[in-house]
Amino acid sequence: MDNQSKITPKLVKDDAWLTNYTSQINERINQFNQEIKQINTIHSSLYDFASNHLKLGIHYHASNDQWIIREWAPNALNIQLIGNFNKWSGEKHQLSQNENTKLWEISLPGKTLNHKQDIKFRIKGADGSVRDRIPAYIKRATQDPITHDFTGQIWLPKQPYPWKHRKFNTSSITTPLIYEAHVGISGEEPRIHSYREFADNTIPYIKKAGYNVIQLMAIQEHPYYGSFGYHVSNFFAVSSRFGTPEDLKYLVDTAHHHGLAILLDVVHSHAVKNISEGLNEFDGTDHQYFHSGDKGNQPQWDSKCFNYSKPDVRQFLLSNTRYWLEEFKFDGFRFDGVTSMLYHHHGQTSFNKLDKYFDEAVDKDAILYLQLATTLTLEINPHAIIIAEDMSGMPGLCRPVTEGGIGFTHRLAMGIPDFWIKTIKESRDEEWSMHEIWNTLTNRRHAEKNISYAESHDQALVGDKTLAFRLMDKEMYEHMSTADNHPIIHRGIALHKIIRLLTFSLAGEGWLNFMGNEFGHPEWLDFPRKGNNWSYHFCRRQWSLTEDPKLKYQQLAEFDLKLLQLDKKHNTLAQKQAEQLWLKEDDKILAYQRGNLIFVLNIHPETSLTDYQIPIPIPGKYKIILNTDLSAYGGHDRVSMSTEHFTQNISNKHVLQLYIPCRTMIVLAQSEKSHHITSP
Repeated sequence: MDNQSKITPKLVKDDAWLTNYTSQINERINQFNQEIKQINTIHSSLYDFASNHLKLGIHYHASNDQWIIREWAPNALNIQLIGNFNKWSGEKHQLSQNENTKLWEISLPGKTLNHKQDIKFRIKGADGSVRDRIPAYIKRATQDPITHDFTGQIWLPKQPYPWKHRKFNTSSITTPLIYEAHVGISGEEPRIHSYREFADNTIPYIKKAGYNVIQLMAIQEHPYYGSFGYHVSNFFAVSSRFGTPEDLKYLVDTAHHHGLAILLDVVHSHAVKNISEGLNEFDGTDHQYFHSGDKGNQPQWDSKCFNYSKPDVRQFLLSNTRYWLEEFKFDGFRFDGVTSMLYHHHGQTSFNKLDKYFDEAVDKDAILYLQLATTLTLEINPHAIIIAEDMSGMPGLCRPVTEGGIGFTHRLAMGIPDFWIKTIKESRDEEWSMHEIWNTLTNRRHAEKNISYAESHDQALVGDKTLAFRLMDKEMYEHMSTADNHPIIHRGIALHKIIRLLTFSLAGEGWLNFMGNEFGHPEWLDFPRKGNNWSYHFCRRQWSLTEDPKLKYQQLAEFDLKLLQLDKKHNTLAQKQAEQLWLKEDDKILAYQRGNLIFVLNIHPETSLTDYQIPIPIPGKYKIILNTDLSAYGGHDRVSMSTEHFTQNISNKHVLQLYIPCRTMIVLAQSEKSHHITSP
């Protein structure tokens, strides 16, 4: 055993349960350090290594009025440049392959190509096939409205986008309050909406609603609209469905103007199988970008798996990382499908023991790539937010690489929405276990930050149900008037608020909400497809529902605003994990403290409790600062917000005696230092 393997990394020092895996964690560090050393030797820096997008692809050089076009297709037999500039005949525009670099290249006079011209490669592959392909580093691909085929497009506007907020400082965002959004469905009309419409109409709403981060999905070009953007074909291309690259820059600039950080939902975990649009069999082999054979297929998603062991693949993806940060000024990423990347089985196992995180099923090459990607991101923006979509609970995922981690700043708490679906579907609320709720929402690695969320965007899709729709179902269509006292609606609204407040305050160090869920959007999402006659009717969000004071959607939106304001005023999610104060299963009562706030829940469907004693660690005077039962939030006003509550000393314990109505959750704060009242 060498000296390095004997060193105890900080990740292990902070978690004695990982002691038996010290060598594997040190191996992570060593592998990363060796790769950085090699990169620095050849490329001078990781930043320079991640610059392929500046060298490959289609570039105009004004200094000598020439176009330089390069492509990496090492096993191709021949490549021609075709487009409307040469009537799609490439015989006179043959690329030549450099014997040393294996790059294909052609240079053309400046007058040959122009902005917005359609372009492709005609590639004779290693397998003898001849296919017209979109260049891998293309910055824009457009879809023919009749044939629906995608074509690469030269993008060189005369004037660069005039950034007004070139630098945006995310260091002030200690707690990410994330609004997850999809540009195309962000308007109320049944059609595809644009980047500029989102910037002008939706971003002001997000700001007013109290969020400080936007997470944009479906930005990288994808051939099938209904994939939610997760079957990417062109990794450097802005989805043309919603507008131009300049339009997206306007969107980011507008977000920064409103003081909002903006994250890209980046997909480096897999790629679309499509040959005509994507990277699959680009050079006539199945192993240029992806693993060969069955290993290159992601069976759950019907997509292709990158081979992270290849330096050229890592360079492609790292250049993509740098490109989105620098060209579009994104403030970080949510990395999609990280669990699928981390394991050769793509997460198709139960992670019931620590061995599962360090055995032969772990893809060490994927770990190395992710370490490089997070390191590069933080080099470019030291305050970047980098979220991993991981359901496995990989130790160290959100710890610095130098400590034995993988370098993300946050993990998405994926198990929480699944827990709430299961709970609602399989048991009546009077049967809900307070112990299970507490244990599930607090079960996370304490030294790694989590982004909590109560429901995922997948639940908003046709075939599934959001929390609101699962709780209230068809009754939402006729009984959401503020004058309507329908019992199913009252129950659904009460539990909707309780679930969100519980998850918000217990399950993480940040919060995420998918657009519309904050006000209980009554419709699902259904992208145009054959089964609905290619309709856009359900590809929208009905914002007008929140503007009608006669509807309870406005009340749910108001509660969501107060939920976020709670954190902004008390910095609750930045505090250490909550401490349980009281749990009584029979009474359906749960009380806990996080930071300087006391949270008390009575989830019983019928029984309200008077003078209920809750033990409090600090004596004094308390006031209720948030109450799910307020009529302003669709409740019944059974709790006075003006009453002052004084602790009493009962049986040598400081207690608050509270009235806690059924299906109600309250939050208390100590209003000022005061002497507690001793009971007679």
